[in-house]
Amino acid sequence: SDTVYQKYDNYDAIEVPFTNAIPSDYDGVMGVPISFLDKYSSEQFEIISSNDIRANNNIPYKEHGLIKDKDGTIMGKPVYVRIIIKHKKTPKSEEA
Repeated sequence: SDTVYQKYDNYDAIEVPFTNAIPSDYDGVMGVPISFLDKYSSEQFEIISSNDIRANNNIPYKEHGLIKDKDGTIMGKPVYVRIIIKHKKTPKSEEA
């Protein structure tokens, strides 16, 4: 993919601004809009808690596991609430 995705200041994930911009070739963790839930496939994606990808222990633990509030920033600017996802691995035997 030629698209350059920004990283969050306080979380080890990339920001994906729209659900149709989710890269198919990215193995890392991604923050996606909550509208992603309409298209969520448990066979394709795993939902992850933002608490598992905090950049350091100074970032508060969030009961809801979302990126939001003053800690959910990119270059100091807050983003809308994000769900954290990751592509599930496809076993080699299933790949074409």
